[in-house]
Amino acid sequence: MTDFLLFINEVLWGSVLLWLLIGAGIWFTFRSGFVQFRYFTRLRLFLRNSDSPDPSGISSFQALCTSLAARVGSGNLAGIALAISAGGPGSVFWMWVAAVLSMATAFAECSLAQLYKTRDKEGNYRGGPAWYMERGLGMRWMGVLFSVFLIVAFGMVFNAVQANSIAIATHYAFDVPKIWVGLFLVAVTALVIWRGMRTIARLSQWLVPLMALLWVCMSLYVVGLHIERFPEVIRLIFSHAFGWHEAASGALGYTVSQAITNGFQRGMFSNEAGMGSTPNAAAAAAAWPPHPATQGVVQMFGVLIDTVIICTATAAIVLMSGMIDGIETSRSGIILVQQALSSAVGGWGSGFIVVIVFLFAFTSIMANYTYAENNLLFLNQDSRALKFLLRFMVLTMVLFGTQAALPLVWQLADVAMAIMAITNITAILLLSPVVKTIAADYLRQQKLGISPIFNPNRFPEIKNQLAPGVWDRNIENKP
Repeated sequence: MTDFLLFINEVLWGSVLLWLLIGAGIWFTFRSGFVQFRYFTRLRLFLRNSDSPDPSGISSFQALCTSLAARVGSGNLAGIALAISAGGPGSVFWMWVAAVLSMATAFAECSLAQLYKTRDKEGNYRGGPAWYMERGLGMRWMGVLFSVFLIVAFGMVFNAVQANSIAIATHYAFDVPKIWVGLFLVAVTALVIWRGMRTIARLSQWLVPLMALLWVCMSLYVVGLHIERFPEVIRLIFSHAFGWHEAASGALGYTVSQAITNGFQRGMFSNEAGMGSTPNAAAAAAAWPPHPATQGVVQMFGVLIDTVIICTATAAIVLMSGMIDGIETSRSGIILVQQALSSAVGGWGSGFIVVIVFLFAFTSIMANYTYAENNLLFLNQDSRALKFLLRFMVLTMVLFGTQAALPLVWQLADVAMAIMAITNITAILLLSPVVKTIAADYLRQQKLGISPIFNPNRFPEIKNQLAPGVWDRNIENKP
């Protein structure tokens, strides 16, 4: 089974998705007017003004934290270790490149999710790729397929990945049986997911900044302890990224290819740009100023925080520890991170990883569930029985993940991610004229020195596709 999934991944990632991701990132960088560079220094301003008087949605900051809760998971720990062990230190550089390009893709998909959002029967905002596939493209069938892919991927497979990392880390550090870890994780997950998205958003806005700060501070501590190795680590990253280190041995093509593939693959699993997951959180926000591009700008910084800051912190710990020198393939994933940190700071580092991986993975499980439930609603399956079934499947996969073999879990995750991403990127590329219109309108108002407000009457071809009443409140305040 693992060999078959490996073959599928090599086809999808090596021949299709890798170039689709690169192409989409470049395309939306131009179509959005280099939005990731234009607003690079303005995140603090956006978040400071994120509270909206509209009670139908969560704040932009809560939406960012919810999306980061899903992004910042075991992919930031085990995934980066896997990338380094499979693609070498050079994969870190290509992970950075992927992040910069992916910021434009994240802007596009999250702006579209805001634009085409609707209200559910309780008056809360709902939206995401399935909605803009239905309303923007007129292809409900495509939205249905995407929703099914997302429910399987986020409700089941990705939660198994997160639980797998928690179980392995805990067993390695404290020799706790994985089944007990699984049962405990099922219990605490059940307590949270039964409370709904607003509870998860409120919890995320406190947990996510705390866990990110803890991990970055630990990384800086490790760098400080081994500062003499810092120049060598930088040299390793760039020499392996471009094949300078291997050129003399004739291994240039394979090594660079592996570095690029693993950097993009693990970087995308971590930041999720283009996958179509983050727009589900973005659509739930009552963006302020009330313009679709506002949430697009906020969410693209989630890519920067996740990949350039948090993933780099993991890479720094692994590389600064020296564990990568002469690494064995059996030492990978979360165990490699534990060994690296223990080697750098002492035996207590392994236990610290357990705390971090629990926070990272548990918040991801919470956010993953909200994404799955959101798409269950799109399928018009808003029944208590089906919600209960979804929750039961989520908890079952959490327990399964604690018992499954690492290669099988990660291969399943990569296949699910690839299928979702191909479907979503196809949709946002077809909707790229709308993305250009949104970005241009936002920039126009910024240049005039006014707070951007989206007036649907200025775009009659788009207005006819929007849910009634969602953006009409802006007409009285049109620029």
